[in-house]
Amino acid sequence: MIEKKLARTVRVLCASGLLVTGMTSAVAYAEEVQKVEILGSSIKRIAKEGALPVQTLSNAEIQKSGAKTVEDLIQNLPAMQGFTASSSSVNGQGSGVQTASVHGIGESYTLVLLNGRRMAPYGSGSAVNLASIPMSAVERVEVLTDGASALYGSDAIAGVVNFVLKKNQTDAVIEATYNGTTQSGGQSYNASISKGFGNLEENGYNVLLSYSHDELKELNASQREFGKSGLVKFMHDGQQYSLYQLSGNSSPATVNLGLTGGRSFRFSPDYAKSGACGANTFLVKNSSSEYCGFDYASTVMLQPKSKRDSFFGSLNYKINEETTFFAEAVASRYVMNARHAPVAQPIRVNAALFSKYVQPYLAQYKIDPSEVTSATAGVRLFDAGGRAYDYTTDAKHLALGINGAYKGYDYTISYVHSENKFESTFAGGFLSADKFFEIVDTGKFDPFLPAGGSKSVLAPAVLSGIEEATKVKLDTISARVSGELMKVPGGMAQFGTGADFSKQTYISSPSAIAQGANPQQPNFTDAAMGSGVSGTLPADASRKNWGAFAEVLMPVMKNLDLTASGRYDSYTAVTNNMVFDQDAKRLNGSVTQGDPASKFTYKIAASYRPMDSLMLRGSYATGFKVASMTSISQPMLHSGVVDDKYDCPVTAPDPRAAYCKGKAEYDKLSGGNPNTGVGALKPEKSTQYTIGFRLEPTNSLSLGMDLWMVRIKDQITTLSDTEVFGNPAKYNYLFKVIKDQIQGDVLARESTPLNMAEGYNKGIDWDHSFRTKTGFGDISVQWTGTYMLNSDFINPGSDWESSIGRFDTNSNVVSRLITRIATTWKQSNQFSHTLAMNYKSGYHDMEVTAGAGVIRKVNADGSLGDYVGMKRDVDSFTTFDWQTRYDYSKALSLTAGVKNLFNTDPPFSVRTKGGGNQSGFDARYASALGRQIYLTGKYRF
Repeated sequence: MIEKKLARTVRVLCASGLLVTGMTSAVAYAEEVQKVEILGSSIKRIAKEGALPVQTLSNAEIQKSGAKTVEDLIQNLPAMQGFTASSSSVNGQGSGVQTASVHGIGESYTLVLLNGRRMAPYGSGSAVNLASIPMSAVERVEVLTDGASALYGSDAIAGVVNFVLKKNQTDAVIEATYNGTTQSGGQSYNASISKGFGNLEENGYNVLLSYSHDELKELNASQREFGKSGLVKFMHDGQQYSLYQLSGNSSPATVNLGLTGGRSFRFSPDYAKSGACGANTFLVKNSSSEYCGFDYASTVMLQPKSKRDSFFGSLNYKINEETTFFAEAVASRYVMNARHAPVAQPIRVNAALFSKYVQPYLAQYKIDPSEVTSATAGVRLFDAGGRAYDYTTDAKHLALGINGAYKGYDYTISYVHSENKFESTFAGGFLSADKFFEIVDTGKFDPFLPAGGSKSVLAPAVLSGIEEATKVKLDTISARVSGELMKVPGGMAQFGTGADFSKQTYISSPSAIAQGANPQQPNFTDAAMGSGVSGTLPADASRKNWGAFAEVLMPVMKNLDLTASGRYDSYTAVTNNMVFDQDAKRLNGSVTQGDPASKFTYKIAASYRPMDSLMLRGSYATGFKVASMTSISQPMLHSGVVDDKYDCPVTAPDPRAAYCKGKAEYDKLSGGNPNTGVGALKPEKSTQYTIGFRLEPTNSLSLGMDLWMVRIKDQITTLSDTEVFGNPAKYNYLFKVIKDQIQGDVLARESTPLNMAEGYNKGIDWDHSFRTKTGFGDISVQWTGTYMLNSDFINPGSDWESSIGRFDTNSNVVSRLITRIATTWKQSNQFSHTLAMNYKSGYHDMEVTAGAGVIRKVNADGSLGDYVGMKRDVDSFTTFDWQTRYDYSKALSLTAGVKNLFNTDPPFSVRTKGGGNQSGFDARYASALGRQIYLTGKYRF
């Protein structure tokens, strides 16, 4: 109902002509006498709303949001979708990373800046880990929801997020926050201290030092009713069903018997003896089984725990009245601990175990011992602990430079060195295969003992130490100049121009156990049980690029401004210092892989003010994005088999036909695309526009909307197995004969990234504000939101597919509508109160087939019936937040607030893919924390 009302409101506003440029705060910048550089423009001028949609979150607005981490602040903006959330690190693809993604276009297309300068990404591409940015050092956040490739570089297609750090502070400030949930788990706290010395204008210098520490406690599945189990009953169309996520690898172990005639039977000796299932298990009973299935969803984290220590320091020194030297340094260490279910491992049942745990129960299940052909124990290694990683990110960022003015021209010269070091460390639950099977072979491990009986036995096999480490370095030198150009009818034309040069290096150092057996360590036998990581090889790649841009602001008339900007970027090919053949043997020396890439991009924008209260504006731009280094230089390695059985793709007299196996699962090679010339990866290309206006009919009311579109062609993707084997003539070049270490020569398909996908995104952003004075205080209302019209993509061999309001084939969802309405009542100079509503529209859930074994019907007597298929919808998610701030004095302020005031649970979902390993809801789109109460104290002296 709320969604329908809001959608209807949007339609009314559009029909009324209120299609205006949004995502700009009611006052993007306060009127200032000095010139500043506005996000999305290189020209320094007196701040005012320009032709591009910029949302600015001031320090006061950040505090009103109640967010205490950069992730919480950015990912809860209505314009943000498609990011990596911290919950995805629980057996998902998160790996300790949190990102920003404007309009669901993707984190790799969203540029994150620190004081307008680039930071080192967390991988070989361009996406930045938000966890490396200290919230306590942030003064304001600027979000440009329009592509800016022509100014900032090729990866700013979707938009730009710029974190502006504090400066020219002279006070000492101590701030501390405690945030607790009203149920249990997920508590957090942070504390920071900062001190400034000297006033830049009065003393000619300012030094600011800041330190902060924050921690977030884990939230476990057992602490929330909606997420505590993989068996969740729910209603659909008047019938009760149950989500059914159990594993046959259990604790105590199950026994899977192979019987004559190709039959099988699984049972739990513990259940056969006692007639009851133990902790974290439920009875599974049918014609071929009677066992206690393991409820793995009950053992995961709903939210990982984390700890961060951050230091920020800045120096601004006036060399003279027009020249200032600046230096900024940020150093942070962020450690996330994410845990999911214990290792599942089938092991052979030896004679002693068979005699003790199998033989006594065969008659009970009417099984003739002579019919048993094999016996395997399906064990969940519960006593080794849940599989846990520590993800550690060490970030360092140093910027040095000069800001100045010369003969009326403003300039900036800067050097930035930025590093991001990442380590994934085994922190529990993963086992050394060599040591585990040594324990098994010596008879020390009894898989059928109740949970808790084998901790000391398994302890020597539990892994610790680093699994893999990566280090990314980015060095950038840049220079910018802006100033007045010439007199034109509408005023003084202005220009901005600049150039930059950068080098990015990506080094990956997997441990011996992550690499496994390869020609560099041919006698290595061990593997990390439960990690799924094997065959990883080291990487050492680098690439250089330089770019130059120019921008002209032309006031054609006093009420009409035209802006044109263009940029030329040139990237070298990738230099790969770690080269391997398809047998994983390292080759000597370095090679150049991929093609160099260069391209000119441009943007044209206009703002028109037909009257003082109305501004029309719009822009059109092009962009491009080069491939990540690993998508070019990753070694081509054997990666198992294809996803299904396919007919042989070649026929005689082709010599490869000698290696056909009929309809079979053929082998697969996966890696980067190092080709040059024909077949090399090309840059992705984009076109985009924004159009709209801002209307301020009174001093109290400001209405703004922005219609935007982004289209990306030549997107980099990999072909599906179905597409390749379904068109063998078209993809003949992808079938190779390779030498497998065990099988010998085999036929395999090669899987490499190609420029074969396309994306189309379109929507409306808005930002409306209202403020008024009353007899009982000042009232202000801020309404921001995003309404998605298109979020479409097409891959080779498929039709266009939409992600809006549905769980797509990539296991992602784009919400049709996300909005936030915040009302603030400033009661006096001391008290202010804010009530906010956050809304996210519902969507079509993951479609489930009966054969997938995900949902079972609940019979009238409460027992579980057959597996069923289902199409259902996920409800919308609405929460309310409250905050009260008390300014006791200029020195002391106290804030108390409640997030999710009515303790609303996340909407139920049956999804089993995408994001993390949680069950019963999707943690990417709704928080599991529930109601939170926080207290903040801030003292200046």
